[in-house]
Amino acid sequence: MKTNTIENRAVQIRLIEDPAELAQVKELERTVWAGEEPVPVELMIATIKNGGLVLGAFVEDKLVGFQYSFPGFDGQQVYLCSHSLGILEGYRSYGIGEKLKWAQREEAKKKGYDLIAWTYNPLETANANLNIRKLGGVCAQYKANYYGEMNDILNAGIPSDRFVVHWWVNSERVAAKANKQLHERTVKEDALLLNIDLNEQDLPVPKAVKAEAGKEELFVPVPAYYQKLKAENPELALEWRLKTREAFERTVNDGYEVTDFVKTAGDIHYYVVTKK
Repeated sequence: MKTNTIENRAVQIRLIEDPAELAQVKELERTVWAGEEPVPVELMIATIKNGGLVLGAFVEDKLVGFQYSFPGFDGQQVYLCSHSLGILEGYRSYGIGEKLKWAQREEAKKKGYDLIAWTYNPLETANANLNIRKLGGVCAQYKANYYGEMNDILNAGIPSDRFVVHWWVNSERVAAKANKQLHERTVKEDALLLNIDLNEQDLPVPKAVKAEAGKEELFVPVPAYYQKLKAENPELALEWRLKTREAFERTVNDGYEVTDFVKTAGDIHYYVVTKK
């Protein structure tokens, strides 16, 4: 698989099947999501032997990232369920997550999958930028409090709402993204679903959801640095969760899907929501 450099050190992305290395994956997962129980090695082995896969990112033989997937079926479509992807702190600004995902696509195609599906927190904008803008995934479902109460460092105190991402690995859309074809978009003020004000801390505050008038394309603003905002003002973080939930339930769960993401230089980024 592809090799790149991090500060003159090679990064290798490869499949992991050896139990000793899977034990390293388990410990890395425990480190990345402090407070959450990692996937047992025995379950990873069973997954690998039954249509799933585990990928590792190594720097000088050190495991710094992983991706774990298992087979899924929704009654109509067989797919690869991309359950978790984690990068060790200190290695998160080098594109390793994206490299893991493209390697996952290659391995999924070898196994005969057309679809990879996963969930993520819509307010985690780094994930949005990767999943939607760079990889070409689409979000056609919004699930409120998907995992129930979670106590890990990223999710504690906030309902675990999630987007369901569909990544059609053989599609022209995804092939274009693989060739780095990114579209620059201009946010349309008359198509915004939320207004934004600033509070006394100069933090962005979401206002009431606007009624949409059947527009083909809408924009949903989200805070650029949600974890920072949550640390500074937990009540405001919860308000963002509830206001964006209302916006997405009225669009994504009612004839629209998320098809793009606009990353700006400011404190607010935007989801692009279009009619199916």
